[in-house]
Amino acid sequence: IPVFVLAGLLVHCVFLVSIFDIYFSSPLVHGMTPQQTPLPPPAKRLVLFVADGLRADSLYELNSNSTPQAPYLRGILENNGSWGISHTRVPTESRPGHVALIAGFYEDVSAVAKGWKENPVEFDSVFNESKYTWSWGSPDILPMFAKGATGDHVYTFCYTAESEDFGAQDAAKLDTWVFEHVKSFFNSSRSNQTLFSALHEDKVVLFLHLLGIDTNGHAHRPNSREYKENIKKVDEGIKEIVSMIENFYGNDGKTAFILTSDHGMTDWGSHGAGHPSETLTPLIVWGAGVNYPQKVTSQFFEDSFLKEWKLEDLKRLDVNQADIAPLMASLIGVPFPLNSVGTLPLEYLNNSAHFKAESIFTNAVQILEQFKVKMSQKKKTTLSFLFTPFKPLSDSEQMNFLKKARLYIQQQKYDEAVSLCKTLINLALEGLSYYHTYDRLFLGLSIAMGFVGWTIYVILVIIKTHTNLTKTVRTNKKETTLLFYSFAFVGTIIAFFLLIQTCPWTYYIYCLLPVPVWYAVVRELPAIQDLATNLLSLHIGQSIGFILVCTLGIEILVFSFFYRSTLTIGLLVFAGWPVVTQLWVQAKTTALIWTLLCVLLAIFPLMPVVGREPNISLVIATGLLTVLISCFSLASLCKSENKYRNNEALKIYFYQVLSIALSTYVMSSTHDSLKNKQGLPVLNQIISWMTLVSSSVLPLLSPTFLFQRLFSILLSLMSTYLLLSTGYEALFPLVLSGLMFVWINMEQESLQHYGLSLKQKLAVFNFAYATDITKFRQLHLDDIRRSFFFVFFIVTAFFGTGNIASVNSFDPASVYCFLTVFSPFMMGSLLVLKVVIPFVLVSCAFEAVQVTTQLSSKSLFLIVLVISDIMALHFFFLVKDYGSWLDIGTSISHYVLVMSLTIFMMLMNGLAQLLTTKRLELPKRTKHHSM
Repeated sequence: IPVFVLAGLLVHCVFLVSIFDIYFSSPLVHGMTPQQTPLPPPAKRLVLFVADGLRADSLYELNSNSTPQAPYLRGILENNGSWGISHTRVPTESRPGHVALIAGFYEDVSAVAKGWKENPVEFDSVFNESKYTWSWGSPDILPMFAKGATGDHVYTFCYTAESEDFGAQDAAKLDTWVFEHVKSFFNSSRSNQTLFSALHEDKVVLFLHLLGIDTNGHAHRPNSREYKENIKKVDEGIKEIVSMIENFYGNDGKTAFILTSDHGMTDWGSHGAGHPSETLTPLIVWGAGVNYPQKVTSQFFEDSFLKEWKLEDLKRLDVNQADIAPLMASLIGVPFPLNSVGTLPLEYLNNSAHFKAESIFTNAVQILEQFKVKMSQKKKTTLSFLFTPFKPLSDSEQMNFLKKARLYIQQQKYDEAVSLCKTLINLALEGLSYYHTYDRLFLGLSIAMGFVGWTIYVILVIIKTHTNLTKTVRTNKKETTLLFYSFAFVGTIIAFFLLIQTCPWTYYIYCLLPVPVWYAVVRELPAIQDLATNLLSLHIGQSIGFILVCTLGIEILVFSFFYRSTLTIGLLVFAGWPVVTQLWVQAKTTALIWTLLCVLLAIFPLMPVVGREPNISLVIATGLLTVLISCFSLASLCKSENKYRNNEALKIYFYQVLSIALSTYVMSSTHDSLKNKQGLPVLNQIISWMTLVSSSVLPLLSPTFLFQRLFSILLSLMSTYLLLSTGYEALFPLVLSGLMFVWINMEQESLQHYGLSLKQKLAVFNFAYATDITKFRQLHLDDIRRSFFFVFFIVTAFFGTGNIASVNSFDPASVYCFLTVFSPFMMGSLLVLKVVIPFVLVSCAFEAVQVTTQLSSKSLFLIVLVISDIMALHFFFLVKDYGSWLDIGTSISHYVLVMSLTIFMMLMNGLAQLLTTKRLELPKRTKHHSM
């Protein structure tokens, strides 16, 4: 079996990595020639202010007393410049946002793997095309544009990384630092002739990156006083910088100014996903070459912002974030960045119709250049008879477009020229995407073939080794050799075909993987025939019914990833299970409790996602409830017959109950302390960490009798979970584990019901001796249901209290009992622990079910593998790389989740075995043991 496990892990890793290659390879191409507008530009220099993490509504809305949040900027958009909303794309993080603003393309998801830090791909930017760029701000952002620049003309001034502290008194000092340094820089240039003349050149960019707003938003939420004060400070700072620069250049009217943001922020202080509060950012442009405010009587937008912001009479010009790069290039007359996919927003320009037409023509040619390079690359690596070009932009069509546009400009038909160029831009972007996804179908089919082959193979392994449906068939040696050579031949042909087309090495893995997998399946042909005859002898109606029920079950699981409420439907169906199968006749109370707990658990998926509204009193109530239940259980344990009682164990349970009471107290006192801005009390922090450490050891000290051990595991995990809870989710593990206890009893009943084995006395059942049972039985159809229950409970443990798949659904408040200073690694680990605790409960229960129903864990695990592989195949085809970025992120994380679920379940299985069977003995007291 180790060979089989290794093969399984390898195959799953290939499936997992494949989506990044198939859907998310880098779209950038190199080798284009720079395109520049032939007419003189309106501005000699450009000042770019990026207020990191600033939401559009936070800047534009009025205060309760109808005064603007940022008086200076409000004055600019009412009297001097143009304004609008810049729509960003997901992932709404700082790096992709800045790349879109300054380089004009949306960084693909392949950059996720690089952590958005260094330049995963070399790219061109407005800074690189400028004569000189000076930039001030964060060490996370500035260096990447300096690094990508050719020659030595992009200068950066950064503060230290340690300055970015969430717990700091005031993060606005990060912005004050930038403003002060810009002022002193200009002052020093008066006495430095080289710098002075450099500043008076054409094509100069000054970039001010202001991180304070983002840091304050994370620490205090965007609706806080701190966030709003920071906006005021930025507004004052910009006012001072603008007047200083105008004075420095003697008010020559040759400076353009742009204020925007890289991304917004949710109400609970996070960003990364595609909520409108994260993707809508402000854009205000003024100065040389920019349109003055345009008065309008009515304008139509789907949102109701204009009314809220009292800006109905001023024309709102919305852009996509990548359109800002060509706008900057056009204002100071530098070539458009080579990889830019932005369309120049002409309405912002205050210039002749001729200038606008020439500029958009340059824009179209620049995007067409990328299309041509992409096409020639594809043509080179595809056999000529297999190549299907992008029809709307064949070579003749391209020539046609360009000639027509040139002619319109010469005849001074500027409007026609502009609309023609816009059509050309859209077609070129479509064509870029067409060639970028050219191999997708072929690779997708290869992976799907591998998936299907692997799943069939696992099913065959289950049937051959764990059931008696097939007879052992002798294989003909001659046939197997012939089979081997024919598959080897197919493999060679595929490899040769890939070699001719000079494909990347990963293509070989994806295309050759199905060959050995299907060889393994076809080798079992006699067993398949044997199985088919066996199945045909069964009742046809039953077989079809069984297949339908299986399909429905898996579809419900797939659906639950998109709509949490599907889990509710599933749990309500589970509630009726004892009635349908007549189990309730032999065990009325157990069945009744089962139905009640299923209905209770079904409420959780209908609740809102965790972390939006903290509710501390609920957590305290849960803590007290847990203490109460434990006291009852302990009392009944004390009364029980002496032979399972153990005074050592009682002490341990007593400690655990005490620990839960303590956790509840620590949690509420920490919350109060933070509310009164007194920080995290050190004593509370020490207790929290000690609870966390002890909770992993204490269960191992308890006796290994089935319910006693599981009870101890629940108490330990519950004390940690309470410290990590902020609301109703604290109740979740309690209800879940209640259901798990009943599940173990129900499975005993069902064993007896189907006459598979005699009912065991669960109270005396001991984990420590269970693993030696040699009388493992063969699989039965009911075991498929058992495995399905397990997968369903695992998914419920995952989505029961929220969606783990979305980056922004985590609330840092849940780790405040442990630490408050920003440390992504520690916070991330604690949040993962919170997600894992319900998993562990389900896994331990499943371990108990395996052992008490006398099944080898391997056979049940293989069924679970089949179920999750069929789910993964669904998600493979549901992966998206278009549409709203939230959909993209969710579709990747769903696939990755299901793929890692199998790997994760192997780990969980091991952990559950360790937690249930191992026992640590306290050395000095062994003589008191009464085992």
